[in-house]
Amino acid sequence: MPPEVIAADEEAVMQSKQVQALFKKQKDTGIWGGNLLCLAPSAKEGIKDVGTIPQYRRLLQLGVPRSARSYKLADRVLFRLLSRDDDPFLQFEFAKLSKDSPAAMEWAREHMREAATAALAEAGYIEDPRVRGAAHKIASAVSAFLRSPLAEKPYVRSGAKTILNPEAHPPTWYSVAMIAAMPNLQRERAGFTERLGQYLGTPMSKKAFVWQIGKRVQKPELLLLGDPIVADAKGNAKDIPLALHFIELLARISALHTNPVATKVLARLMSECDDEGVWRPKALKAAPKTTHKVVCHAYPLHAESKSPDSRLVDVTFRLALIARLLGWPLEYR
Repeated sequence: MPPEVIAADEEAVMQSKQVQALFKKQKDTGIWGGNLLCLAPSAKEGIKDVGTIPQYRRLLQLGVPRSARSYKLADRVLFRLLSRDDDPFLQFEFAKLSKDSPAAMEWAREHMREAATAALAEAGYIEDPRVRGAAHKIASAVSAFLRSPLAEKPYVRSGAKTILNPEAHPPTWYSVAMIAAMPNLQRERAGFTERLGQYLGTPMSKKAFVWQIGKRVQKPELLLLGDPIVADAKGNAKDIPLALHFIELLARISALHTNPVATKVLARLMSECDDEGVWRPKALKAAPKTTHKVVCHAYPLHAESKSPDSRLVDVTFRLALIARLLGWPLEYR
């Protein structure tokens, strides 16, 4: 593609309403929403807007050029999170939680570092020694979990609650995204990547549990204790955006073949594409909705419009991207 065409496309992205809205919400400190990880506003927690990591990742998904000032502001904060910087500013929404106990503070730090590492890896810092160091530490913790008995029984009872075993360090959406963005790490730790793919191909437990950190409990929405896709026997996914996001991650770690449900869902979605490669399922009345906030950075990307075809854009794009990742030829009649 000619450089002038690329430049014009990048300028169009920069001037889009979605991107301009994100730019305006970012503070000069590099932070969005006054928090780091929140995926949606929460009146209960006093969170008024989506946090910094999801907004940063959304800029990447929207195709904002890496030269944009928003990245430079946020990068400073994210790299500080990878260090041992004890500045209270870096505790964000976990400030009160960290006062409970040293264990809670360490949990919060590890949680934030993992998310920051994933975001920086997706931004292209895959050879930065700070990112590589943090990534290998995270991969080692997940690898130890996958090799241990905790992988099969990660829960314990605590009073009347079922909680995640404090010794367990299962994969999360962030750690898997980090690994998916770092092909060199995958090659260096091929055995671990293969075990991870096999683990993500097992059905996710339906057991209700919580994360207990100090005196507070957290919803386990970021944990990946197996395959999160829910689909019927024909491959119809209950949550198409979530399924596509997960399938894309599996494709990036070369693990799609280990997951029969994801493979069937992808085949079903591909079968609904027309001769031009556009996803056109029968009787579609509205764009697919997601019930899982973890995909908020990636779906939807296309701005809403009155055109019926606008509801097809996001799924069509993801299917084409997944096909490219899998090495499939994109040839349309």
